Amino acid sequence: MKNILLIGGSTGIGKSIALALSGSYNVFATFHKNPTFDFGTVNYQPFDVLNDTIDTINLPDTIDGFVYCPGSINLKPFDRYKPAELLEDLQLNVLKPLEIIGTIKNKMKATKNGSIVLFSSVAAEQGFPYHTQVAISKGALTSLSRTLAAELSPHVRVNTIAPSLTNTPLAHKFLNTEEKIHSNAKKHPLQAIGQPEDIANLAVFLLSEQSSWITAQTLHVDGGISKLKM
Repeated sequence: MKNILLIGGSTGIGKSIALALSGSYNVFATFHKNPTFDFGTVNYQPFDVLNDTIDTINLPDTIDGFVYCPGSINLKPFDRYKPAELLEDLQLNVLKPLEIIGTIKNKMKATKNGSIVLFSSVAAEQGFPYHTQVAISKGALTSLSRTLAAELSPHVRVNTIAPSLTNTPLAHKFLNTEEKIHSNAKKHPLQAIGQPEDIANLAVFLLSEQSSWITAQTLHVDGGISKLKM
């Protein structure tokens, strides 16, 4: 079976990806604050993404796929954000995946058909109030993914998924009442909040051979909010 490195696979979208991959791939997944037991072909290892280096994880000689799930949703008016907060978001969303990719790229090139899946945000392309930090960090990640796709081709593909608000623990404070769920759902043309499985299904496709001619793309799973005005 092919080997997948899944950073942040214990909750939300990451957990859904792990569930979908189990049985078909050897999944080397990480957790931080949510200790998780192995299941199926998914093996969990502890990893603090901001403080640990990837060499603390026991990895195979070759890696067919890499998925980086950690993220943040820090919303406030642009004149209230602090530079230190922005730098932390950049470290989490941009510099850390770049560091990991730099470390594992040879393991991926050896497979001749590696696939990297990163996560941006609808806010990287749409203008939303209070999204300064999200827009900067995820916008940088979107641009980075295209550069990496160019540098790592033809043996490694790099694609980015850009979700809108999704029902995960990360977004809990925005969806913790029926009123908030209804209000946020109404903002989307499909009148619904995204579910982790919606995003995971696309990530699994991008890891598969069925997507072998897709690279340097930002794919939106956002209920239509990035393209449609209702």
